[in-house]
Amino acid sequence: LYIFFLPKYCSEMNPIELEWKHLKKDELSGKMFEDELELAYAVMDGVNARGKRNKHSTERIKFNNSCLS
Repeated sequence: LYIFFLPKYCSEMNPIELEWKHLKKDELSGKMFEDELELAYAVMDGVNARGKRNKHSTERIKFNNSCLS
């Protein structure tokens, strides 16, 4: 087990930040959302769309759907 402590504000060393960048640019850019629920569904749809487009599995990405009701 290797543990790497990343600097708090060093996004280039945190791989998820690159995914968030692409998600915001490619899937969410220019869209307006009525509330947090609509935004949450758009994020889920965007993650799934990016996964399909890039042939990546997204089954390990879990969303807390109990918060979305």
